[in-house]
Amino acid sequence: MKRCLSVIVIFVFGIIMLSGCAGASRKNDISKSESFLEPQAMGKFNDIPAPAGFKSIPAESYAFESSGVRVGLLRYRGKADIEKVVNFYKDQMPLYNWNLLNVVEYGERMLNFEREQETCIINLSSKGRSITITVSLGPKSVTRAKRSTTPVK
Repeated sequence: MKRCLSVIVIFVFGIIMLSGCAGASRKNDISKSESFLEPQAMGKFNDIPAPAGFKSIPAESYAFESSGVRVGLLRYRGKADIEKVVNFYKDQMPLYNWNLLNVVEYGERMLNFEREQETCIINLSSKGRSITITVSLGPKSVTRAKRSTTPVK
């Protein structure tokens, strides 16, 4: 009976020690991976990435797609340095054929991208290390021919 009890104690102690080592290793992996951001599994639109670790906010998001026209407002929240998130989008969006038009910095960050028929605006707002990403997707506006000011006779 004592031998059975001592085997159980050793077994439980071993499990506790192994799980403690696994947790310590995970902390080291997290600190190493914070030097840059990785994309996560694709969300609503498979050509607009979001950084890994950022959670979708479904109550504040919508997406619509019909006959090749896509419209959406997607929100994500997570923790990261805002400059790393800016660099993430600068690096990742061209991989999906998006062209960076400009970056506006005014406390928040706004990145404007375009491609053939669509525009994508990414707004980043922060409170400390908590970042909210708002992705706005829509069709490009159609350029109309300039109207003449002289009447047609």
